[in-house]
Amino acid sequence: MAPASHPPPDEAAPSSVEGVKQKQQRRSRSRHQGSLGDYQTRKGRRWKFQIYVLIDPEKPELGEKRLTRGGFTDLEEAQAALTEALRKKARNEKFQGKTPTVGVYAEHWMSSLRLADSTIKGYRKIIRNHITPDLGRIRIDKLTATRIGSHYRELEKSGRKDEYGKGKPLSANSIHKVHVVLGAILDAAIDDGLIQVNPAKKKRTVNAPKSSQVRAQKPEIVTWTGEQLQTFLTWNEKELQDELFPLWRLIAYTGMRRSEALALRWNDINTKTGRISIRRAVNTEDWTTTKTTKTGTARVIDVDAATLKVLASYKVARAEVSFDLAKADAYVFGDDEGKLRSPDAMTSRWDRRMNWLAKAHPTLPRVTIKGLRHTHATLLLELGEHPKVVQERLGHSTITTTMNIYSHVTPTMQKAAADRFAAHLGGA
Repeated sequence: MAPASHPPPDEAAPSSVEGVKQKQQRRSRSRHQGSLGDYQTRKGRRWKFQIYVLIDPEKPELGEKRLTRGGFTDLEEAQAALTEALRKKARNEKFQGKTPTVGVYAEHWMSSLRLADSTIKGYRKIIRNHITPDLGRIRIDKLTATRIGSHYRELEKSGRKDEYGKGKPLSANSIHKVHVVLGAILDAAIDDGLIQVNPAKKKRTVNAPKSSQVRAQKPEIVTWTGEQLQTFLTWNEKELQDELFPLWRLIAYTGMRRSEALALRWNDINTKTGRISIRRAVNTEDWTTTKTTKTGTARVIDVDAATLKVLASYKVARAEVSFDLAKADAYVFGDDEGKLRSPDAMTSRWDRRMNWLAKAHPTLPRVTIKGLRHTHATLLLELGEHPKVVQERLGHSTITTTMNIYSHVTPTMQKAAADRFAAHLGGA
C-alpha cells in the first residue's frame, strides 16, 4: 500500500478539532495587506504568509498574483518577513520597481508627513532650494557621504537663493536645517528598504555645521529698555493715536506671539481674574483659519490692570463700529467685518510705524514686531524674574529654549545675583 502523500504547505489540512483551532488562529492573525497562517510538517509546526503583489510593477494593468512564503519556525519570524514583504511591495508599487532619485523620494517623503502647515512649507522650501537642484537627480542608493559633504561646502560658498542675497554664502543655521531635513529623508529611505545606512550621519566625512557654529552666526536680538519701550508706547498712543496701540501694548506686556494675539477672542480675556487664555493662533499659511498654539497646548497668563483697561476701552470702540465686533466670540483684533487679520499685514503695519518712529525719535533702535516679545522676556529676566515664569508666559516647550534664546541676559542676572549675595552677607 502506497504511503499517503503530504499536501504542500499551502494546502496542508489539519485534523477536524485541531483544524478548527488553526483556522481560527489564521483568521485572528490576518493583516490588512497580508495574512499569516500555520501548518504541520514532518519536522513540526511551521508558519507562512501570503500577500498579493503586482505581476509587473511597471505594468500595473496586468493585475496581481499571490505570493506565498513558508518554512518559518515561529510567528514572530513570519510576521517580520511579512512586514518586510509589504514594505518592498509598497516601494515597488510607488516607484515601479525602480530605486528612486533623491528628488522623487523627497516628494514621496513629504506626502507622508503630518506636521503644521508652516513646518511643511519650510521643509518644501529647503528641498526646493537646497536639496533638489544639486542632489535631486542622484539615485538615493548612490548618494554618498562625500557627495553630501561637498554639497554643504558649496552651500557655504554660494548657497543663498533669495532675491537680495543670491549666490552669497548660506548661513550655518540654514545649512544645519538642510542637514536635518536630508537626514530625515534618508532615515525614511532606510525604513522603506531603499538603503542600508544613512550617509548623512557619517559625521567625519559630511562635516555638517556644529551647534557652536550656528550659535556664533546667530544674529543678535535687538530689544528696547524699559524706558525706550515706554517712549514708543507713549508716542504711539498720544502722538500717533494709533488704532492698533492696544495690540502693540498687549504683545509688549504679555510676550505673546503675533499670531496668538490676532487669534484672541473677547471671551479669552477674564477681567475678574486678570488672566488671558491663549488657546489658538492664526495659521500663517492660511490666515483665514486658526490652529493650535506652537506647543499644541493652551496656556493662561496674568495681565496687569492697566493693560486690561486699555483692552476694555478698545472693546467699547469696537462696539461703536458694530455691536457684533464686541461679542464674546468675536476676535479682539479682527478687521471691521470681524474676520481674522493677516499676520504678515500686521508686520507690514509695524514696519511703517518703525519708519515714522525713526523720524520722531531717531535715537530709538529699530526693533521687529517679534522684538516686542523679546523685550518683554528680556526685561523680566533683567528684573530678576525666574526663567520658569518667563518660559510659561512665552509658551516655550522647555526652559532650555528660553535660556538659549535669552542667554545674552545671563551676565546681567549674574551681576544682580552677586550683588544680592554680597548684600545678604552684609559685606562680611
